[in-house]
Amino acid sequence: MRRMFFLTSLLLVLTVALPLLAVGLPNRAPTSDAETALTVLSGGTITETTMAQWLPGVVAAEMPASFEPEALKAQAVAARTFLLEHRKNRPESHPEADVCDDPTCCCAHRDEAALREHWGSDAGKNLRRIRAAVEETDGQILTYQGAPILAAFHASSNGKTEDSAALWGAVPYLVSVSTPETAEDVPGFQSSVTFSPEELKTAIVKERPEAVFPDDPAVWLEEPELDVSGRVGSIAIAGETFSGAELRGLLNLRSAAFTVEYADGSFTFTATGHGHGVGMSQYGANVMAKQGSDYTEILMHYYPGTELTGRER
Repeated sequence: MRRMFFLTSLLLVLTVALPLLAVGLPNRAPTSDAETALTVLSGGTITETTMAQWLPGVVAAEMPASFEPEALKAQAVAARTFLLEHRKNRPESHPEADVCDDPTCCCAHRDEAALREHWGSDAGKNLRRIRAAVEETDGQILTYQGAPILAAFHASSNGKTEDSAALWGAVPYLVSVSTPETAEDVPGFQSSVTFSPEELKTAIVKERPEAVFPDDPAVWLEEPELDVSGRVGSIAIAGETFSGAELRGLLNLRSAAFTVEYADGSFTFTATGHGHGVGMSQYGANVMAKQGSDYTEILMHYYPGTELTGRER
């Protein structure tokens, strides 16, 4: 009888104590977005919030609400993972906050008031689509060897995504893969920027003062070398070598997948796609969703070798 009383008491203690202990464990994996705390830097102000409160504004800012539901879910998982990776490895630009709303640093974000103003009469419908994508993937993230991945994403590509080795160093799950979007799927799939010889020379000299320009502009640029994704890996201009990504930033091109032509006294750079090209192509994800792929298939395609972990849906 005493033994039975002891076992019953012990079971009662464990039933009450173990959940309390779990809450106190610092490394316990959150089971939902509502349990995931975030410290965010927005508009110069530090705010304490949760993934459930912050993530819908990220998805809405990063991907058109009109995209297919499975593409929106893929974006929700990628953005959630990206935010958690940044929380684990806070950027040097804001060590006091996990993430910020600067898309060049972390992820873009819009609050509900801004979204309603932007969407107008479509606000209710669009908010429901965004919230559904977040809620239906609640707590799900991509991991590699047990840790959240750097879930990079971009708008569109030229038929292949970029290998991270070309930009940031080799990452096993950020390799070049095929992506299905074409000019029929992407507004402004190709874009052109034209420079006079003097404009191009000014831009190059600002970055490389030692560049030497011959009198004939037709010989300033050599044939570019392409990388495995078809983007410009390197190009020589006036005796100076630039990476495609470097020149993209210097000349404000939409992509490093560009060609250049000198004709009628001007240089015309024509870029295909938009963004750095690494990780998930958002328009590519939308095309895959239209073709019948679900969000898990989309994510496994763009982040090969990763695992989808988190709450079962």
